Amino acid sequence: MRLSNLITAIDLHAEGEPGRVVTGGILDVPGTTMFEKMKYFQNHLDHLRTRLLQEPRGYPALCANVILPSTHPKAAAGFIIMEQTEYPPMSGTNTICVATALLETGMLPMNEPQTKFMLEAPAGLIGITADCQDGKVTRVTFENVPAFVVDLDIPLEIPQLGRVAVDIAWGGMFYVIADADQFGLRLTPEEGRDITRISEMIKAAAREQHPVIHPENPEITGPTIAQLSGPPHNPRAHRRNVVTVSTNTSDWKKPSTWTGVIDRSPCGTGTCAKMAVLHARGQLGIDQEFVHEGILGTIFTGRLAREVQVGSYKAVVPTLSGTAWITAINQLTVDPSDPFPNGFTVKDIW
Repeated sequence: MRLSNLITAIDLHAEGEPGRVVTGGILDVPGTTMFEKMKYFQNHLDHLRTRLLQEPRGYPALCANVILPSTHPKAAAGFIIMEQTEYPPMSGTNTICVATALLETGMLPMNEPQTKFMLEAPAGLIGITADCQDGKVTRVTFENVPAFVVDLDIPLEIPQLGRVAVDIAWGGMFYVIADADQFGLRLTPEEGRDITRISEMIKAAAREQHPVIHPENPEITGPTIAQLSGPPHNPRAHRRNVVTVSTNTSDWKKPSTWTGVIDRSPCGTGTCAKMAVLHARGQLGIDQEFVHEGILGTIFTGRLAREVQVGSYKAVVPTLSGTAWITAINQLTVDPSDPFPNGFTVKDIW
């Protein structure tokens, strides 16, 4: 057998959410910014995304990241984030996975007890502080791009659900956020089918009824992702949330297209968007700890560092802390006779 297109990847999970980090086999792509490199991937190399994420090499909950040379002199490396239906400008769990992979594989030097460096995401520069002990990254704290609220308590009209009140906020992606008690949900794993169905309906309706554009980059639009929020189950946490990542492009008028998979972690950019909402409501102050719980009971800890301005929006700069663990080291390849070189999906689980 002749192997081709060999890609080396580190698999990790950040507080339960799986992330694949490509460390070899892809050198660089054109672009003067990481956002431009992301668009190049999207327009010319999207087969690599499906190869990494879809069956038989991937699965619905998997995300992927490609490490590239940074375009910014302050950043040690850049990375492009890939999900099942989009290229997010920023992702918290993927940032934690990338930072952990870079340090634990020796691609960047590890200094104990703490290593500091910058990464370049498509959304901008991300400051990393990694706590390290005995060669292990025990905790990653990153300073995110500014988060802001677009709308609070706006109504959506959704068939089968009626009128639903939602918030729309940016935390590195545009989120539509709804209280889970509107739907009688406690946000447990057993409710997964209902959570994904309702979340995809909300997200698709929000895109049609309340579309948004980032004030500093008109190519970033949304909302592209939905979050349900509820009371915590863990007494340490302030809120519990569940974010649904789309596995197919949804049309809120066509029930057969409502497909998504739950983020297994408390969701990094979703936590940042939720903190911006709480701050806008006067419920979370600057430098006040916010403990966010995911569907598995794992925790992200956030803080708001300072207030800033983004276009016409009052914004806040969030920090977020969590941990990732390496689970596998892969060498992915394509047999020339393979009928599925770039993956496939079947609608039983997708």
